[in-house]
Amino acid sequence: MNLEDIAKKAGVSRSTVSRVINEEPYVSERTRQRVMRVIEQERFQPNPAARALVTRRTEVIGVVIPTVENIFFADNSYFPMLLAGINDITRELDYGMLLWLGKATDYRDRFLNKILQSRQSDGILIASLTTEHPLFNHLTEIRSHVVMIDRPVRYDDVMSYVTIDNVAGAEMAVNHMIRAGRRRIAHIAGQQSISDGRDRLIGYRSALRKAGMPVDENLVFMGAFTRQHGYAGMKHILQHKPDAIFACGDTAAIGAIQAIHEAGLRVPDDIAVIGFDDIDVATQSIPPLTTIRQPIQQKGSVAARILIDLIEGQLQGPQHVLLPTE
Repeated sequence: MNLEDIAKKAGVSRSTVSRVINEEPYVSERTRQRVMRVIEQERFQPNPAARALVTRRTEVIGVVIPTVENIFFADNSYFPMLLAGINDITRELDYGMLLWLGKATDYRDRFLNKILQSRQSDGILIASLTTEHPLFNHLTEIRSHVVMIDRPVRYDDVMSYVTIDNVAGAEMAVNHMIRAGRRRIAHIAGQQSISDGRDRLIGYRSALRKAGMPVDENLVFMGAFTRQHGYAGMKHILQHKPDAIFACGDTAAIGAIQAIHEAGLRVPDDIAVIGFDDIDVATQSIPPLTTIRQPIQQKGSVAARILIDLIEGQLQGPQHVLLPTE
């Protein structure tokens, strides 16, 4: 069936059928219902390419994960949980999702140009974008609507974003250790080119200062959100005799625990460990990992809903959402 067939069966013009499908005005309710009955009876599906030419919308959102490899097969469930939240909203609102996965090295210019020039989606969600990535300096050049997942280190006044209160979450983690009687609390930090890494380090230092405790920079290791950096950071910090570790993320915490065990020490008896995120490795750890939970799936769904509301004109201007941790 095509538009002419539907129009003939409904006893209306082709342009009337087009206006009904595209939810345009100037069609009586009685005529609209008659056309919709025929569409439903015939199980008619409009050609998406033709419809996009009329509405200037594809009803597809792009999701950009810039420099993450093997995100579905590594020991970090963060991105699958984030995508599940995005999918909840795209499915509910009958949108499609186009996933752009970047690599740390290959085709960076090509990857950048595809995103900047793409007309395949109505808007873009960008997750975990570092300041070093070439896309970062071109954020304001993207033609379609953009929502960042995690606050950008720059452009936060003009970009929409959904994030968590990383400073408060980090303070919560350190205060938990202080209440447990720990006094040499170390921190394995995440990338400082991502606001999550920066803010968690700020929260760590803030909590110590508020408690009247010194900030010993020997107990701070500038790392990344990976098991390997957690392991290397712990190896480095052990020489400074910590009695507790606040890791930037759960995977880094698991790496730290491995290094502690290899040194013949016990968790939490000798060194207490707390992570951040509450992803699957937290419950798989032995002993189970104490962690700061962030609502990862909710973060994805809130970002997707904001993006679609911007696309459909229900929201105007930059939107900033801060979700709690526990």
